This record gives sequence, C-alpha cells and structure tokens, in this order.
Amino acid sequence: MEIKYFRLIKTIAEEGSIANSAEKLFLTQSALSHQLRELEERLGFKVFHRTRNKWELTDEGVELYKLGNTILESIEKGFQNIEELRTGSVGTIKVSTACYSFYQGLSSFIQKMGLLYPDINVDLILEATHQPIPKILSNEIDIAIVTTKPENETLSSIEIYEDEIFAIMHRENPLNKTDFLDANDFSKSHLIIHSFPLETVSVYDQFLKPYKINPHKISAIPLTEVALEMVDANMGIMCMPKWALKSFKLSDDLIFKRISRCGLKRIHHLVFRKIDKSKKYINDFISNFEDDFSKV
Repeated sequence: MEIKYFRLIKTIAEEGSIANSAEKLFLTQSALSHQLRELEERLGFKVFHRTRNKWELTDEGVELYKLGNTILESIEKGFQNIEELRTGSVGTIKVSTACYSFYQGLSSFIQKMGLLYPDINVDLILEATHQPIPKILSNEIDIAIVTTKPENETLSSIEIYEDEIFAIMHRENPLNKTDFLDANDFSKSHLIIHSFPLETVSVYDQFLKPYKINPHKISAIPLTEVALEMVDANMGIMCMPKWALKSFKLSDDLIFKRISRCGLKRIHHLVFRKIDKSKKYINDFISNFEDDFSKV
C-alpha cells in the first residue's frame, strides 16, 4: 500500500470532509474521490462511511488510520534524524599540536579528509602550538595532539599511537661510534630543535631534563628542510621520529641513532572537549585520525 493512501486516509479522517481534504492535499475533489475509490476497490472494503455532512471511518478504516499514523510518524522521525546527521556532519575543526614536528604528516591526512568529508573544514592553528590545552579550554581550538594526557574533567583524550624519537646525525659525527646515545652525549653536542621553549622539546623534557643535562649548543630552526641541511653538513644533530620525515628526501650520509638503550618513546593523545563528542563531524575526524595514525 502506497504512502499516499495513508496520507489520504489521515487527512480525510481529521478534516471530516472531502472538500477540506482536497485543499490540504493539493488535489481536486474529483481526483481525491477517484484515489479513495481505487483504494477501496483494491482493499475490498470501505474505509469511510459517507454522509452529506461528515465522513466517518469504518472499523477497518480506524485500523488503517492507526497504522498510517505510525508509519507517517516513523517516516517523519527518520527524515529528522537524517537532517540532524547531515547538519551534524558539517563544521570547522581547528587543530593544533604541542610540537611543530607533529605537523609533519598532517597535511596528507587533511587532504584525505577533504576528499572523504568535503563538508568538514580542518584548520591548522600554528599559533596555538606549545599551548594547545589552554587553547582548547578557551574554545580557540577544537582538537590537540599532545604527548602528556591532560587532567581536566571537561576534556576527553584518546591514546592514538606510540612512536620513538631518534637522533639524526651525519655519519662522520663522532657520536656515530656509539650503539646508542646516553644523556651525557648531548652535553657535547649542538642540538637543533624546531622552537623554544625547551620544555616542549621531547628529547629535553623526557630525557635530558631529568639528568639536569643541557646540550653544548642549541639552535631553533623552524623549517625541517633547513635543519636537515645543517645536519647533513655535520653542523649538529636533531631528534625526531622517523615517520615525521617520510615526506623528505634524506641524504645517504644521514643516520638514525637510538636515544638510550631502550629508546626514547612517547605516546600521543588526541584531546578534545567532552561536550563536542556529540558532534558527528568531530567523531568523523577522530575515527579517521585513529585509523590513519594508529599505523604509524
């Protein structure tokens, strides 16, 4: 039975006359009468008792009316849900990280998101780097990538992946003679970092600071390409995970050296406001981020 017949029965029953119903359904009285007659012939029973002043449902018609209400309400609710999903899939997500090196690899992910979810706009907010958690709390950004899980009841965090930081150096660097670097090795080295403050540099915060060791010299070079050129000229060492350098053509003279016997590892967390978990476009971003970066 077609949906239009349920609408027809519902409208006539509630309007009480075919004249008013025709106007509501944008049909002529003749067309409406024809549809009702056609329906009753197919069903094999009368849906309405007809009188001059009022149309009343038969017993069978009452059951059809009840069924029609249930079906039409279900359809309306379904379309409301679809509209909510469609609306919830649209939005802008402002993303930042706790370290400039984290941005390596994000561009390809954002490009993928643009293809899969054209209604989601992802903005990288570089000025929030090093202080992403305060920026989330002040609603200046929506998602942060950090290595220290925040303790705040208004925030949620998801453990995304673990990586390992290596020291990158020229093969002629004296430190290449060791199997791995210990903290004291950095006291004689020129360490090239992306930016200050030092507390945002993983090798310093997690490895050197506990031993109260400072590198012999520190240079902040925000451009990875330039930093790699300096290392290739044997002017210093830099510390990064291997995955962050996949998009760069590395010189054959560069080598990766493990930091400490067990390696310097860190766990990355995706942080966002708990209140945003109900937004579909936020969940779409998170699920795709988990899928992409869990393979790092």
